[in-house]
Amino acid sequence: MRKDLTHNSYPKPVHDLVHLYNNGQLNLNPGFQRNSVWTIKDRAKLIESIIRNYPVPAIFLYRREENGKIVYDVIDGKQRLESIFLFMGVLRGNRFAVKTQLDENSENAEFDWRFLKKKSRQSLIEGYKLYTIEVDGDLSDIIDLFVRINSTGKALTSAEKQHAKYYDSPFLKKAANIAGRYREYFSKTGILSTGQISRMKHVELLCEIMLSIGSDDVINKKAALDKIMGRGLTLSQINKQKSKVIRVINRIRSMFPKLQETRFKQLSDFYVLAILIAKYEGEGLILTNKKRNKLAWDLLKEFSNGVDRARLKQRKVQGVDETDSIYREYLLTVTAATDEISQRRKRMTIIDNLIRNVFTIKDKQRGFTKEQRRIIWNSTDERVCQECGFVLTWDDFTIDHIDPHSKGGRSEIENASLMCRKHNSAKGNRTKRRRIAQ
Repeated sequence: MRKDLTHNSYPKPVHDLVHLYNNGQLNLNPGFQRNSVWTIKDRAKLIESIIRNYPVPAIFLYRREENGKIVYDVIDGKQRLESIFLFMGVLRGNRFAVKTQLDENSENAEFDWRFLKKKSRQSLIEGYKLYTIEVDGDLSDIIDLFVRINSTGKALTSAEKQHAKYYDSPFLKKAANIAGRYREYFSKTGILSTGQISRMKHVELLCEIMLSIGSDDVINKKAALDKIMGRGLTLSQINKQKSKVIRVINRIRSMFPKLQETRFKQLSDFYVLAILIAKYEGEGLILTNKKRNKLAWDLLKEFSNGVDRARLKQRKVQGVDETDSIYREYLLTVTAATDEISQRRKRMTIIDNLIRNVFTIKDKQRGFTKEQRRIIWNSTDERVCQECGFVLTWDDFTIDHIDPHSKGGRSEIENASLMCRKHNSAKGNRTKRRRIAQ
């Protein structure tokens, strides 16, 4: 479910903004921001307007938490705040002076911040109130707002718009790269519409999945946005999460090729399914058995139908049977506070209880022990490769899992067959039905 853009507005004096900046709580350069583009002339005009108490455009801030502190990322107003901070000496850089009247009784004169302080008139700047708008919403909306606001005045160039969408964050660049790879899949299955993809929703979805896989749990959507803005991951962590998310999406495509026929194509449901499959991967559950995958799919499809029937009954103000309570419970998690961590956990728990027992876990023993090898060799009459008939010796034989280990085959004598090294390697995870050792 899309989170609507919300905002709260109020006047904020410059000295409060200076305090936030000095305290590390005002971020002038979130990743999507462009570089400084104002000239000294532009900056001087702004300071003149403030001294003369003219109204100036509002600044837009995104409020988030970072390491226990409230931090404000500047969505719009960077050039204005930079100009004020440069004039006051809060920011290091080229200081500048302005030429204007300090009041209606004075002559036009050129002066800088030191002169204002000397004349005890610094309150003209410090006490000036900038109209401030705090914004909250999806990452795609935050960036879209930035692009829209900056489409007038010194409009963003195409390169700056591209930078805003895929800003200088290794995490977001990786997410954008993966999102581009699965763009057609998201569109074809109906997980995202063409319009949503144009608004970067596929990138946002990949960000959430990557962060969740890294946390080994569902996460609050706003927390995901905060972490992206705060750039709190190392390159090594990002690369690990990239590999995992690619494997998970490929796994879902393989296990459930007709996802578009159920409610699990919807963002809220797909997200939870993806994190659950990632957990199964991490726990070593076998997700390559076609029969078991088909059973899991049948359960998901029937569950989807049950939830849809519960929704229809709700719309018709019909009572829900006691047997439908699990569908009603799931439905509640997707109709209110969809992106909250508590609701996401409830959804995942329900789906986990539904399909977990379908899958088996891989045998922790990958190969055969030396004791098993001796028993298998000594109990086999015809010591030849079961693939090519090559006569094997004690020094060159290998033991193959008849039912592949990757598909749940156990490293047990009953699942063993002699094979030459070449054909054992070539067999891969294909199943052979010849059982030699008894």
